[in-house]
Amino acid sequence: MTTTAYSTVWDLDVFFKGGSSSPAFAEHLQSTEENIHNFSFQVHKWEPENSLADQSSLLKLIESFQAATKKLREAGAFVSCLQAQNTNDKKAGEHRARVTQLSASFQNVLTAFDEKLTSIDSSVWEELMKEDGLKELAFVLTERREIAAEKLSKEEESLINALGVDGYHSWSQLYDLVVGKIKIPFSEDGEVKDLSVGQAANKFSSPDREVRKNVFEKWEQSWREQTDYLSKAINHLAGFRLSVYKQRGWENVLKEPLAINRMSEETLNTMWDVITKNKQLLVEFLNRKAKLLGVEKLNWFDLDAPITKADAKISYQEGAEFILENFSHFSGEMTAFAKMAFEDKWIEAEDRPGKSPGGFHTYFPESSQSRIFMTYSGTPSNISTLAHELGHGFHTYAMRDLHSLNRNYAMNVAETASTFAEMIVSDASVKNAKTEQEKLALLEDKIQRTVAFFMNIHARFLFETRFYEERKNGTVNTVRLNELMEEAQKEAYCNALGEYHPTFWASKLHFYITGVPFYNFPYTFGYLFSLGIYARALEEGKGYEEKYIALLKDTASMTVEDLAKKHLNEDLSKPDFWEKAVKLCIDDIEEFLALTEE
Repeated sequence: MTTTAYSTVWDLDVFFKGGSSSPAFAEHLQSTEENIHNFSFQVHKWEPENSLADQSSLLKLIESFQAATKKLREAGAFVSCLQAQNTNDKKAGEHRARVTQLSASFQNVLTAFDEKLTSIDSSVWEELMKEDGLKELAFVLTERREIAAEKLSKEEESLINALGVDGYHSWSQLYDLVVGKIKIPFSEDGEVKDLSVGQAANKFSSPDREVRKNVFEKWEQSWREQTDYLSKAINHLAGFRLSVYKQRGWENVLKEPLAINRMSEETLNTMWDVITKNKQLLVEFLNRKAKLLGVEKLNWFDLDAPITKADAKISYQEGAEFILENFSHFSGEMTAFAKMAFEDKWIEAEDRPGKSPGGFHTYFPESSQSRIFMTYSGTPSNISTLAHELGHGFHTYAMRDLHSLNRNYAMNVAETASTFAEMIVSDASVKNAKTEQEKLALLEDKIQRTVAFFMNIHARFLFETRFYEERKNGTVNTVRLNELMEEAQKEAYCNALGEYHPTFWASKLHFYITGVPFYNFPYTFGYLFSLGIYARALEEGKGYEEKYIALLKDTASMTVEDLAKKHLNEDLSKPDFWEKAVKLCIDDIEEFLALTEE
C-alpha cells in the first residue's frame, strides 16, 4: 500500500486557530452562551396546549435544543483536546471551568424542557409521536419524558445542577489536580527520576520484574500519601449522588447508570453470572503466566508483564497501514473512514512529555469531524488502542446522516464499535505472527484484555456497589476503602494473585467521573456484545458490513435488549448470547495453554 507519511500530530487549528488563546474559540463560547439563552427563552415561553397543535412548537424547540447541544459539545471536545495535548495548559483549564458552567446552565434549561414534556397528556403524546418530524425522535423524546417524571420538580432539579458546579463536579476537578501533582520516584541508570502517573503506569509492562516491583512499591506509597484527600473526594462524590437519589426516592444505586445505558438489571446480572461461571480457565491462564515468568503466583504488578522478549518497535506508519489493510478485509466504509482520519490529521499520537495518559475519541458535531488522542510508542498494544479509537470514530461516522438527537448512544454500546475494530486488528496480528514466540506474545496481549474486562472491571463493579451501600450509612474511611477494594479484587480474580492493589480506588480516575456514574460495567458489556457481533461477521465475511452499519445506526434509539433482538435475534436477559461471546475468549485461552504446555 503506497501512501504519504502520516502525521503523528493532530490539526486543531481547523476548528479554532490559536489553541487555548484562540479569539475564535472565545467567540464560540460567547455564541454557545447565547444559544443556551435562546433555547431557555423559548422553553419558558412555551405553554403546551395538550393537542396536536403542539407539534410545530415542539419541532422549533428541538431545533433550538439541537443548535445549543452542537455548540456546547464542540466547545467541550476542543477543551478536552487542549488539556490532553498539554497538561500544563492553564488557559485550557480556565476554559474547562467555563464549559462546565455552561453545561450546568444548559442542564437547567433541559430540566424545564423535560418538565413541560411531562405535562402533555399521555394520549396526546402518543398521537404527537406519530407525526412527521417527531416520529423518528419518538424513542429519545419519550425516554426524556419518562425519566423526568421520576425526578424532582424543575426548581429542585435546577438547584441540584447549580450546587453541583461548586460541589459535585468540583470534587472531580480536585481529583484531577491531586493526580497532576503526584510524582513517583524511579531509579534508572543511577539517577532518580520523578515520573508522572502515566509514565509510572507504563513501567508495569517492563520485562524486568525488579523494575515492576520497585515502581509498584513507590506507586502504592505515592497514592497512600494522597488517600486523605482522595477519600474525601470519593466520599463526597458518592454522598452527593446518594443525597440526590434519596430526594428522588431512588433506592437502587444502579437505577441511573442502568437508565443511562438503556439496559435492564436482569441483563446486567445475567452477563456477570455467565462471566463468573467461566472464570476458572482465566485462573489457569494466570497460573500459567506465573509459571512462565518463574514465580509462584502473579502479583498485581505482574499482570501486564510481557512473557516473551519484546520485538522490534513498529513505526506509526506501519501500524496505520496494518490497520487499513485489515479493516479492508471486512468493511470498505470503515477503511475509507480510517484513511481519512490518518490523512486529514485527526490523530494525536506523538510520544512526547506533557501529554495526558491514556487514549480517547471525541467528536466535533458542528464540524462533523472526530479527533483521536493516544501516545504511540510502537508496541502491538498501541496498534490495538489506535484501532479501538478508530472504531469509536467510525461509530459516529456511521450515524452522520441521523438527526443529532438520535446520535447520543450510551457508553455500553459506545464500546461495541471500538472493541469490534480492535478485534479485527488483534486477530489479524495473531494470524500474521512470523514466529511462535511472536504469536504467543500477541495472543497473551489479547487475553489480557479478557482478564481486564472479566476480572479488573468486575472488581471495580463489586467495590463500587458495596462502597455505595456502606456510604448510605455515613463516611467510609480510608482503611475500610482499602479493605473493600482488596476484598473485591480477591473475589474478582478468584484469589489467583499473590499481592493486590488496595489503593486502586484512589488511583483509578473512573471512580471520580461525574458525567457517568458506575463507569465500569459498560466496558464489559461492550466487549462481550461486540464479540457476539464479531462472531457473526466472521461467519458472513464482507457481506456483513451493511448489517453492522445498520446496527450501529440504531444504537442511540432503542434499548440494548431491543437492539440485540432486532439485529441479532438474541435475548440479552438469557445466558445463551453471553455464553457464545465468552466462548471466543475461552478459545484464545485454550490455544495459549496448548502452546505453553511444556
